[in-house]
Amino acid sequence: MRTRIMTLTLAAALAASQPSAAATWKLDRAHSSVKFTVAHLVISQVSGNFKNFDVTFTNTKDDFSDASLSADISAGSIFTENDKRDSHLKSADFLDVEKYPTIVFRSGSFTKTGDKTFKIAGDLTIRGVTKPVVLDAVYKGQVNAWGKTVIAFTATTEINRFDFGVKWDAKTEAGGLIAGETVKIEISFEGQKE
Repeated sequence: MRTRIMTLTLAAALAASQPSAAATWKLDRAHSSVKFTVAHLVISQVSGNFKNFDVTFTNTKDDFSDASLSADISAGSIFTENDKRDSHLKSADFLDVEKYPTIVFRSGSFTKTGDKTFKIAGDLTIRGVTKPVVLDAVYKGQVNAWGKTVIAFTATTEINRFDFGVKWDAKTEAGGLIAGETVKIEISFEGQKE
């Protein structure tokens, strides 16, 4: 009898330690963002964001080691608080939003690198050009609020815009690029469990 109770207790403990069922997290757009920063005139920076985007995040394992991330960003929703600059960024010199309306990221792997840190490897497509990128992600935590389970992540990376065909290369009088080659990208994701 004692052996049977111990076996049942052990089985219950193992069941409790198993990964939770697959979870899909619905984007909370009001508390999420897709931002970027690029050098201007070599010595300063311009920052902006994309107003319209959708992020899908799923996982089966509690440690997120099997998670999947997809992002679809409306290129035409780029916003830098300057109408003239935004129009130029939407033109064929930069994003060419008429021809390539969507920027896409699809994760291939979600590798745990620390207690709350991950490397997200995947494919990024801009202007119809797809290249592999790796995002450094940080799990910000999970809370229960207003009857819903909520998680948050931030993910950052740097890309060379020339690699994606964004090759406008006007230069200053001193020879430096007016708009830098390197673009820093940050995705902040807050999602509610469906």
